[in-house]
Amino acid sequence: MQKAESIQPQTSTLKSLKPYLQLMRPANIITAWADIMCGFGVTGLAALGISGSFTFYNSTDLLWLILSTTGLYGGGVVFNDVFDYKLDKIERPERALPSGRASLLNATLLGLILFLSGIVAAFQVNSFSGKLAVVIAIAALSYDKLGKHHPVVGPLNMGFCRGLNLMLGMSVAYEAVYYNWFICLVPLIFIAAITMISRSEVSGGDKKTIAFGGGLFGIVAIFISCLGLFSNYQVLHSLPFVGLFLFMVFKPLSRAYNDPTPTNIKLSVRGGILGLIPMDAAIAAGYAGIIYGLAILLLLPLSIYLAKKFAVT
Repeated sequence: MQKAESIQPQTSTLKSLKPYLQLMRPANIITAWADIMCGFGVTGLAALGISGSFTFYNSTDLLWLILSTTGLYGGGVVFNDVFDYKLDKIERPERALPSGRASLLNATLLGLILFLSGIVAAFQVNSFSGKLAVVIAIAALSYDKLGKHHPVVGPLNMGFCRGLNLMLGMSVAYEAVYYNWFICLVPLIFIAAITMISRSEVSGGDKKTIAFGGGLFGIVAIFISCLGLFSNYQVLHSLPFVGLFLFMVFKPLSRAYNDPTPTNIKLSVRGGILGLIPMDAAIAAGYAGIIYGLAILLLLPLSIYLAKKFAVT
């Protein structure tokens, strides 16, 4: 009897925590880890040694930055639902807040704690990382409150957040940011395209928007391949990951183009979000080697598993 009673409170606690985990979009947070690992790989602090062993330099800083992006991304998506509370009561009543499974006050507190933890973690690396984390938090809040309602500014705002997140991974070495900042345009363009397509998740999309988004996906793949023009980038290492990226994003996108229903739009957005991981792996492999790219790609099964348990949009 006592054993049964001890199990019941644990089960109840897990049920009460699940809505708040849903607010944080765990599968998406894993893709943010990939951004950090990608930026870290660009710096040259992850390298394949002569003996074939893989070496991480400043691995403690990498862990701090992964913790930082967990807080920053988690806080951003929590506040997205906080600000959308009234609209979601009409359009997405199944979400944690409008359904009443999570309280608005607790969600607000959770978002603040996540943002604060993300900023504090970044300052453990250096002051530049910390200041960058502050900018990311502000950019995320500006999107949640204002940017998302603008058809052009919104997607660019969201893409800007992702670009800064990749830069956060580079921030362990300021010189790397100075010389490689333009790489952050890759996630900016890609996420702007996904955000633009996702605006039709409720009502369904139009083929012109989907086609334009697909064109931006293609530009991203070309951009990554063109990094091979630089002497320190091995494009052949990145090509397998580019191929996987294209498969993951274009397969659901083509289905959405042929039949732009809300369900297919959601699946396309889901494929795009998960596609961030092979995209990051492609960039990182060119700088740090194919083994490092594979290390990032190992995040994909975990993200896919979490995407089955928790919504990504």
